[in-house]
Amino acid sequence: MAEVHGRRRNALRRLLDDRSLDALLVTNLLNVRYLTGFTGSNAALLVTRDNAIFCTDGRYETSAQSQVPDLQRVIERDCALALAARAKGRTGFESDHVTVDGLQALTEAATAGLHAELHKAPGLTAELRIVKDETEIEALRMACAAADRALAALIEHGGLRPGRTEREVARALDDGMRDQGAEGPAFATIVAAGEHSAIPHHEPTDAQLKTGDLVKMDFGALVDGYHSDMTRVVVLGPAADWQTELYALVAASQAAGRKALKPGATFAEVDDAARSVIAAAGRSEQFMHGLGHGVGLEIHEAPALSRAGTGTLAAGMAVTVEPGVYVPGQGGVRIEDTLIVREGAPELLTLTTKELVVV
Repeated sequence: MAEVHGRRRNALRRLLDDRSLDALLVTNLLNVRYLTGFTGSNAALLVTRDNAIFCTDGRYETSAQSQVPDLQRVIERDCALALAARAKGRTGFESDHVTVDGLQALTEAATAGLHAELHKAPGLTAELRIVKDETEIEALRMACAAADRALAALIEHGGLRPGRTEREVARALDDGMRDQGAEGPAFATIVAAGEHSAIPHHEPTDAQLKTGDLVKMDFGALVDGYHSDMTRVVVLGPAADWQTELYALVAASQAAGRKALKPGATFAEVDDAARSVIAAAGRSEQFMHGLGHGVGLEIHEAPALSRAGTGTLAAGMAVTVEPGVYVPGQGGVRIEDTLIVREGAPELLTLTTKELVVV
């Protein structure tokens, strides 16, 4: 892994050249993890044109030796200030992560040290993270597989049945993902039954599942720091005509969105490919959120697939495609997959069937 992290730091150095910076002070812990592999709760990284200095505090000295064996290490409590004092020249800092008070302290440390000039440099590492390397994609595959297996086990063992509460089902999914090797859920699991399925981000309650309910489950697993995201809807008992029709509409929209995932396609074009299917059915107002988002070290990260999204897809981006139609007082359907943009056709990571499952 040291080689992987070294390649990422070299890619970051090319961005420093593009912005005429001599160094970047990295203080966002997720970016530190991306560039070094360190998983502790206190760290910073100073990346220069020909070197990198890593800092953490004494609690993590032993783990830093194994996780970051290839870098010079500094042991200090306030890592950002310690590295700011070691910076020189035009030094970028993550202005999207630093507070006003924090900037004042960084400036004082940089001035008192080797007289670095601090410059705003938001989003540099995030620019790299938007396209995943194969190490990241393998972690995403494992996270998606854990979620797939957890749902399969839940259904196989009768975990979706009338009388169970939304909270009970959510806990069972969370436990199931851990049983399948995940560190835990990637985010707060959504289980929404009956009328609650019409609420896009419903929080599970003690409401009981009933025969005839649509049950919407939006969940994901966390593996090696990487997040999966999947939504599936089942129906308890025979499906009513309106449920079958609504599901078929969302499935067609989701298929159109997946098909549009091609390198060079704009984010807005992909959103429109799926949204136009729902609009043609006269239900555009019932699809009130974006089509999808990036996933990786965060559950929601760039890019944003939406009508307002700016930019184009590139091979290696990890995104969700998750159209939904929500009918207040009746029920709703969302179908979501995690995919990797590839030349030709996207790679599907969430493999649970998208047929309407009746349990």
